[in-house]
Amino acid sequence: MKTLIKNSFVVDSGTLQKKDILISNDIIQKVSSKINIEADRTLDYSGLHIIPGVIDDQVHFREPGLTHKGDIYSESKAAVAGGITSFMEMPNTSPQTLTQDLLKKKFLLGEQKSLANFSFFMGASNDNINEVLLSDPKKVGAIKIFMGSSTGNMLVNKLDTLNELFKKSRILLVVHCEDEDIINKNLNIYKEKYGNNIPINCHPKIRTEEACFKSSSLAIELAKKHKTRLHIFHISTAKELSHFTNDLPVEKKQITSEACIHHLWFSEKDYDKKGAFIKWNPSVKTENDKKKLIDAVNSNLIDVVASDHAPHTIIEKNNNYIKCPSGGPLVQHSLVAMLDLYHDGLISLEKIVEKMCHNPAKLFRIKKRGFIKEGYYADLTILDLNKSWTVSKENILYKCGWSPFDGHTFKSSVQSCFVNGNLVYNSGEFDESFRGLALEFDV
Repeated sequence: MKTLIKNSFVVDSGTLQKKDILISNDIIQKVSSKINIEADRTLDYSGLHIIPGVIDDQVHFREPGLTHKGDIYSESKAAVAGGITSFMEMPNTSPQTLTQDLLKKKFLLGEQKSLANFSFFMGASNDNINEVLLSDPKKVGAIKIFMGSSTGNMLVNKLDTLNELFKKSRILLVVHCEDEDIINKNLNIYKEKYGNNIPINCHPKIRTEEACFKSSSLAIELAKKHKTRLHIFHISTAKELSHFTNDLPVEKKQITSEACIHHLWFSEKDYDKKGAFIKWNPSVKTENDKKKLIDAVNSNLIDVVASDHAPHTIIEKNNNYIKCPSGGPLVQHSLVAMLDLYHDGLISLEKIVEKMCHNPAKLFRIKKRGFIKEGYYADLTILDLNKSWTVSKENILYKCGWSPFDGHTFKSSVQSCFVNGNLVYNSGEFDESFRGLALEFDV
């Protein structure tokens, strides 16, 4: 099967050029200014932009065990409609992914249900280091450590355990950094004042800059001590940016960082309007933090932009502060949210592609993805930068049925999405006869 894409503006490797793309089965066979060849299917994308399929390195698709919130099928479908062709999913499901057997079962679910390419992280706890060390670095992109804010027994708070993980892991460590002692102390103060009815806008006063900075400082200290590759998820404060450098390309950095859509979009002034629908951990913080994070994405202090997609039901979100879970659905809207920042003059198309496509592939050492190059998998996202649309309940694809962007009009649209050469999403229609592939990693 040969597919020829004509007359599109290709955004790749820091350039924007009009090019044709020839796909042979699942691989990009040729990229050139003009390709004249007989193909099984020819698509004219005049006036449209093509980027590599987005690679989201942090999602919670809730399967197994929490499928009333979302599942691999429903959330991967939303992801593909949002231009995401590959995702890496977190281990805090039910049961938690703390053994190799449970990890293998998640990969089987991915093969059966995912419309996008997939990988699943192995989870760490205070007592499963032997299982962690059995992880295959060719199949598992990272070990996830919750150094704060987790459920069950996934909070890793024993220094001896952390030292062992950082010392012995052959695989990249990815961490959620918030100091639980600081958070619990702050929470008790606000409980005394408000009981269980703590106002949502107190969230950043409980999950503070100090809690983030103390925990990320410890993670970086351990990484430097043991010469471990470390990636810190969802940086939410300007203060933490002092941890990072921009003097090396991402593939040569020992310590890397990520920003998430909600921290680049919302600030504490939005709590009064959005309430629990923007309650995340780490918390959305100040307008200055948001501005500095955008600056850091542009200056390469921050290496990756991801979603931290974490759906909960509306009923769960409507609980009081203590019972209301943190997190929200984002994969369908993360790319178009970044494109709004482009339209606002805050970031270039090339930089969006670098942070959402190229750098995740480089950082996690993903084979043959993240670029529009000959010999790479044909994961492609086609954009109409001038087709606006408004988020509503009728077009939200998340199983939970809501979005923090409900009512917002985005300036750009994802028109189509190829996964391994298959046109899985096209102008609102899905071809569900295909399934994604497990990501492979270079070691």
